[in-house]
Amino acid sequence: MYNLLIGGAAGQGIETTAAILETSLKRSGYFVLTVRDFMSRVRGGHNFSLMRFGSEAVYSHCSALDGIVALDAETIERHSGDLKPDGFILCDSALETDDSRAIKLELAETAKQLGNTRVANTVALGALLSLFGEGLDIMRGVLSKTFGDKLADINNQAVTAGYDMVTNRYKHLDGPFGDHMVVSGSQAVAFGALAAGLQFYAAYPMSPSTPVMVALAAAADKLGIVVEQAEDEIAAMNMAIGGSYAGARAMTGTSGGGLSLMVEALGLAGITEIPVVVLDVMRPGPATGLPTRTEQADLKFVVSASQGEFPRMVIALRDHRDAFYQTVRAFDLAEKYQIPVILLSDQYLGDATSTVEPFSLDDIEMVQPSRSAGSDYRRYAMTESGVSPRLIPGRQEQLVIVDSDEHDEYGHITESAEVRVAMADKRMRKLQGLMQDLQEPEFFGPDAFDVLLIGWGSVSGPLKEAVGLLNAQRGSAYAALIFGDVWPLPTQRLTQMTKKAKTIINVEQNATGQLASLIRAETGIVCDTAILKYDGRQISGEEIAERAAKEAAK
Repeated sequence: MYNLLIGGAAGQGIETTAAILETSLKRSGYFVLTVRDFMSRVRGGHNFSLMRFGSEAVYSHCSALDGIVALDAETIERHSGDLKPDGFILCDSALETDDSRAIKLELAETAKQLGNTRVANTVALGALLSLFGEGLDIMRGVLSKTFGDKLADINNQAVTAGYDMVTNRYKHLDGPFGDHMVVSGSQAVAFGALAAGLQFYAAYPMSPSTPVMVALAAAADKLGIVVEQAEDEIAAMNMAIGGSYAGARAMTGTSGGGLSLMVEALGLAGITEIPVVVLDVMRPGPATGLPTRTEQADLKFVVSASQGEFPRMVIALRDHRDAFYQTVRAFDLAEKYQIPVILLSDQYLGDATSTVEPFSLDDIEMVQPSRSAGSDYRRYAMTESGVSPRLIPGRQEQLVIVDSDEHDEYGHITESAEVRVAMADKRMRKLQGLMQDLQEPEFFGPDAFDVLLIGWGSVSGPLKEAVGLLNAQRGSAYAALIFGDVWPLPTQRLTQMTKKAKTIINVEQNATGQLASLIRAETGIVCDTAILKYDGRQISGEEIAERAAKEAAK
């Protein structure tokens, strides 16, 4: 397993360089995970991509570096402390550093001699391939696809020049992942929405949720869907509800601040019983917070958002594969129970790219609700399940009435106390069916364990890595329980596993332990201690392992 960091200032081509390299490595057979750390500015500041690749699946990023590609001096200053003693720093000869591990190359000068100073990073890519024992053929193909015929020739010259500047240092690792995909978490959500039959997506751009809208917009014309950039998040949520009312499978996406604006409309979806999928790609708050960083602090907010009480589903996405299939599931649950379903992602998962097996459409069967009703159509008919017949306006003779006020079975406004209670009970009865569709948290580790780590969402990969590290170092004493469905809270496996544990540790990216609080409120189960991180940077497997060992020893 190798760990590589590419760092520099915004505008120096870090993202393009990392994308070309990860695609080439994946095609060479590697499993690749790339996480991105960038500042909220167009140019300047310190940004970096942390790439981990090897012949086996990668669960988490790692700070112990085999190599650094430094596009500026600040990268060396910030990250040389994480570099292994036998690691390398690949940089331009003009950068001043006295680190003996530096490999100084004429990157800028070579690019200038080739006639285009912008290909200096491609020269560096060639040197990287040589250092890691990779051939040039795959990279040439990636460069041609990335830059097109016009710039392919000079970039191929640049990568060849860089390749010849250094000699092989690391062994090529044979991996079976050449026919897999590399996607970001946000792309996986977009693909899942499309697989679920998405027809209408409305959103206002807000980091870090915007890449979902970008991915969907890129496919809109080809697939015949509508992607609308609304004037604000209030409009986006109402548009999605309107699209669903009109019969389209509809979705909106935002981050926490935008979801705050959507809250009243979320209640509208609840009382009108219109299915809609809402994506919250979390970032640190409150208010603007840290726009390009990561956190898991919206859980309690989305569980109770909007005035009054109504059923909703909250699903936390755990990894790239999960992001695809849970998005598909979200649309089906929304349609089946006529409720809003909220997907929780975060900047770490949304912007990180990972190798994944090609998604399968074979087992996807979209829920097709009954669209038939008699002449005496009651949109909110009292049913045992709480789910009433839902017709689409304009597709039949019956009048379809919905109202944001409390209403009777036909949809007419009412202030009757008896009808109010009956309608509230009808809506809440949906939870009885929804509880049967809950997925229990994923268990990872040995059957016999002493310490149980509990987490949710994107801490999934780091938790799995931590359990592996801890059990390799200390014996099979650690296991993890990782929640995807978080509301309603599935409790069967939680109850079973916590009874077996001597120590329970919740691991979360927030300051207050929101999942632990939810578990305590719903079950009475109390975690013994917590590993919390809320500085805007994702916790790693090695960090969890180190802190868990200390907590378990207390």
